[in-house]
Amino acid sequence: MALSWRFSVLADRHRALGSKLEDWSGMGTAWTYDKDMSEEHVAVRTKAGIMDVSGLKKVHLVGPHAIAVLDAITTRDLTKIYPGRSVYATMLNDRGHFTDDCIVYRTGPNSWMLVHGSGSGHEEVVKQAAGRNCAVLFDDDLHDLSLQGPIAVDYLAKYVPGIRDLKYFHHMQTTLFGAPVMISRTGYTGERGYEIFVRGQDAVMVWDRVVEEGKEMGIIPCCFSVLDMLRVESYLLFYPYDNSQMYPFADQPPGDSLWELGLDFTVSPGKTGFRGAEEHARLKGKERFKIFGMLIDADGPADLGDKVFADGKKVGVITCPSYSSLTRKSMAIARLDVDKAVHGTKLEVRGKTVMAGATAHTLPFDDPEKKKRTAVG
Repeated sequence: MALSWRFSVLADRHRALGSKLEDWSGMGTAWTYDKDMSEEHVAVRTKAGIMDVSGLKKVHLVGPHAIAVLDAITTRDLTKIYPGRSVYATMLNDRGHFTDDCIVYRTGPNSWMLVHGSGSGHEEVVKQAAGRNCAVLFDDDLHDLSLQGPIAVDYLAKYVPGIRDLKYFHHMQTTLFGAPVMISRTGYTGERGYEIFVRGQDAVMVWDRVVEEGKEMGIIPCCFSVLDMLRVESYLLFYPYDNSQMYPFADQPPGDSLWELGLDFTVSPGKTGFRGAEEHARLKGKERFKIFGMLIDADGPADLGDKVFADGKKVGVITCPSYSSLTRKSMAIARLDVDKAVHGTKLEVRGKTVMAGATAHTLPFDDPEKKKRTAVG
């Protein structure tokens, strides 16, 4: 972990579960635990799992110009976001290419929090805030514990009044076990879930209480990598692993359009003036590939980077594979040639461990109408 400069207070808890704390985005992260990851996948889909996703970067913006800063760097119309609500947004460079995604939380009239991954979100905020009446605070004391799964609400309802009424992409300031927290109805699993934003001094206590008390309900600690299994089923992309930064084109610099990634829905209708807006509009219809799903005729997962063929010609690459012990299906997110990104197209995987037929499949595989994550009550 030579590059790690950020630290979770839960590091010892992760080591006790068998993690070696590999680096992600500058923080030692529990990529794996010393147990079968499919057990964690099943827990999140059928009960619940708790994950430390504190490696996500949390940036507070405070001041009357904060909304102008966020409006300039994100694709969403933030005038529609009121305190207590959040929105998923993307960020582009001057070429109209995706550089990061984020969730933007409005925590007060002039107070916001931007949570993003390993892209350039923090740098974009700092650059835009220069010279404006907007304070920017990078906050690694705030830890992010993600409690995901169908019984997550049942567990939290014992301690948090009103949690059942919290809508998808809304958040509340409250307490949990006596500690001040912000609970957000968001996640990265496709399940009904909650992110618990908690101070470093309280994070170990909250983690321990949930793990110990949730045990009898079937709630278990889950490692970071189980998110790959869940995100494939739920069509959740992970920068830069699904992007040309990881799988570059031989004759072009890295960078992908929202049209190619299927993220054009993140641009609010009628919004202009954000960074890369004109180039984004110009790139419509000029897609070099499409992010799409694949069902693979195999009894296990394919591998990252496995090549995809059709009629003897290479037509794509697998960016994230998965195998579900619940559905007994091998599936993947893949970058496919545009004419092959059609549901039902016959394909072939030629990989390190899997050589098998496959079929192009629309995303998401699981809960396409998003009924689970938006459930009421």
